[in-house]
Amino acid sequence: QVQLVESGGGLVQPGGSLRLSCAASGSIFSINAMGWYRQAPGKQRELVAVIISGGSTNYADSVKGRFTISRDNAKNTVSLQMNRVKPEDTAVYYCNAEARANLLSRFRGYWGQGTQVTVSS
Repeated sequence: QVQLVESGGGLVQPGGSLRLSCAASGSIFSINAMGWYRQAPGKQRELVAVIISGGSTNYADSVKGRFTISRDNAKNTVSLQMNRVKPEDTAVYYCNAEARANLLSRFRGYWGQGTQVTVSS
């Protein structure tokens, strides 16, 4: 099993910055993609940003130029730097990782428990 623990959520004013972090632990042989998703009240969970083990990234159009995803492969961590945040960024943010326990096993998706981000003045 793999556990993901997020940290860094909270209340931030519009135009401000916030940094989310996620650490993966447990039976990990390798991790392929790590990413951040979010879910606002009454809406479906959506992709915010994802980063592959080689460093390639992909962002939702709504956060391009404002958010930056990064990872430390040695520490199995992923971070999301959120700049110039907007009220519409308010949501529960979830960390996701595609990991496998050994060379012969398949990659499986794992989720963190979520961390609340509220953008309000």
